[in-house]
Amino acid sequence: MAQTIIVGCGYVGTRLARQSLDRGASAIGLTRSEAGLARLVAAGVPARRYDLFKDDLSELGLAMAGAELFHLAPPPEQGVEDPRTRRLIASFEQAGQPRRIVYISTTGVYGDCQGGWVDETRPAQPTADRSRRRWDAEQALRAWSQASGGELVILRVAGIYGPDRLPLERIRQGAPLVRVEEAPYTNRIHVEDLVSVCLAAMEKGADGAVYNACDGAPSTMTDYFLAVADAAGLPRPPCLSLAEASERLSAGMLSYLAESRRLSNRKLREELGVAFRYPTLADGLRGVF
Repeated sequence: MAQTIIVGCGYVGTRLARQSLDRGASAIGLTRSEAGLARLVAAGVPARRYDLFKDDLSELGLAMAGAELFHLAPPPEQGVEDPRTRRLIASFEQAGQPRRIVYISTTGVYGDCQGGWVDETRPAQPTADRSRRRWDAEQALRAWSQASGGELVILRVAGIYGPDRLPLERIRQGAPLVRVEEAPYTNRIHVEDLVSVCLAAMEKGADGAVYNACDGAPSTMTDYFLAVADAAGLPRPPCLSLAEASERLSAGMLSYLAESRRLSNRKLREELGVAFRYPTLADGLRGVF
């Protein structure tokens, strides 16, 4: 069985590594911090410290040639390109070419779809820099696949939620929300379902395919925060008009409010055969609280 390597082994990657190990795979997680390394060791995951900007992949002694690689490492926080992904690709020349890469991208590459339903045939049109960085990584990986013959599957992932990944502090602070009728549509996936999707993509995803990784049950951003508040037994934050909220929200939050789309996961369900454990937000929140 090919070695499983998880680059950027954090919140999702740790769970992915554990499931891979439980299935009998030879899995190893790569993380750039000492704290991340300690966390992986505590979780029983074989791990190495690896900084995409500083370290030489070939010096880690990993069996990269023919490996199954999950690329979960995020791009830098600035710019419109992803030099981390490009450096990872360049390192394969010395370390060996993986057999297949599953890359975690973002549904943000579709840009603003004005609340319309979106499947994988919609052209990418990223508007936010964070999405442009992911699109750049997708393009670089496609070029790698064409040049090397290595297989590639891209997962365009919606907002990830689950234990320890909910906006509880923001809700406790009473940060305002945009009233429901003005709020954009957003999409989500529970972390456990995302792990199942990752494993299915590695095993059964068509080479070169793109899949929307979401639960297929979008709602507005405000509905999401209110549902979390109710499930956690916290007071609901105040709801303001978009104009009023714009004066009190961060630039980052405003950038999310500028995009609205509803994502179909039909292709993922039909081609990968994933049965969602948490097909709705209500299901997922019951599993957390």
